[in-house]
Amino acid sequence: MARILLPGTLDTKGEEYSFVHELILARGHEALVMDLGVLGPPRLRPDIASSDVADAGGTSMELLRAREDRGVAVNIMLAGGRRLTRDLYDAGEFDGVLGLGGGGGTTMITALMRELPVGVPKVMVSTMASGNTAPYVDVKDITMMYSVVDIAGLNPLSRRILANAVGAICGMLEQPKPNAGASRPLIAATMFGVTTACVTEARKRLEAAGYEVLVFHATGSGGRAMEGLISDGYFAGVLDVTTTEWCDEVVGGVLTAGPDRLSAAASKGIPQVVSVGALDMVNFGPYETVPERFRDRLLYRHNATVTLMRSSETECGEVGRMIAAQLNRAKGPVVLMLPLKGVSMIDAEGQPFYNPAANAALFASLRSNVGPNVRVRELDLHINDPDFAHALADELLALLARENAVHHA
Repeated sequence: MARILLPGTLDTKGEEYSFVHELILARGHEALVMDLGVLGPPRLRPDIASSDVADAGGTSMELLRAREDRGVAVNIMLAGGRRLTRDLYDAGEFDGVLGLGGGGGTTMITALMRELPVGVPKVMVSTMASGNTAPYVDVKDITMMYSVVDIAGLNPLSRRILANAVGAICGMLEQPKPNAGASRPLIAATMFGVTTACVTEARKRLEAAGYEVLVFHATGSGGRAMEGLISDGYFAGVLDVTTTEWCDEVVGGVLTAGPDRLSAAASKGIPQVVSVGALDMVNFGPYETVPERFRDRLLYRHNATVTLMRSSETECGEVGRMIAAQLNRAKGPVVLMLPLKGVSMIDAEGQPFYNPAANAALFASLRSNVGPNVRVRELDLHINDPDFAHALADELLALLARENAVHHA
């Protein structure tokens, strides 16, 4: 038997929540109902009243209704719901989440879902699920199901869709957890297509030494997903080979991971070995989507949907300053590895992005801006040379060994 959290606006969606509540009980599971509504009394008796959610958000339901400001009300209920969701999950009060909603409900309920660890079943039936779901899913494993019709009463079609949603969440909870195999410490690594050879070789060396390597595609969402899991305490160390998302953040490309990239490992104080993979490029979509101001730059059509732009000397200098600032905040050991013969597959002699002057600006910026807590190691190798990959892995293994020795002293 599992318990499923049902957060929703019961003043407007009570009939639909009553329907899924009954189906959950019929499957032999339990439900924990949280009311996020503010307009009126709930149409389904909740286990957690809207007044409790408002209190957790810092105000009273009476004051919220008196203000008659829907935007303020949503923010308060969102804050209170997030806090209660975290506390209830930490206390073992539920095992998965099912939500139903339109635009406002989807915004609130998915925010609650994003408070939960990856792996906790999360299903959201939404009128918004056929469009851009990135604001709702972000980097969590939220399953979005399009409601097709509005969630405004029950009819033959909505009953079938809601029943399917119940089947989905119950199936997730009933599915035995896969055998994770022998427990090994986890290492996070970042990779792009143009640094695959490096990361693959380093991964082999780390896994031979007894670690499990989880590789993240440095596409913005990949970097943010990794940062979140680092903050959640999943990793013993980080092999951040491919820091390319900083080019998009600084220059204005489409694959930025935001200004907090590289902050999680620094804050957690775990060992990290960092390099400059794919800092020769800024990412855009199809060629025709490249902003006009960049049309006279060196552009490379990676494929029909991805256009790369070579980063300039000035941009590389700024990227170096930004990365150095993040590394300087690190509470744990940091090694910065510089491959002097090129930072990506297409930044090598004879390749389209080969530009020693731009790389020199990047390396000089990093050297001059990192603090004494960052050890810089320069190798006269290309990033995809096997010897460089081995050096990356060996540096991280040495840091991890020292950390382990300290903890066991």
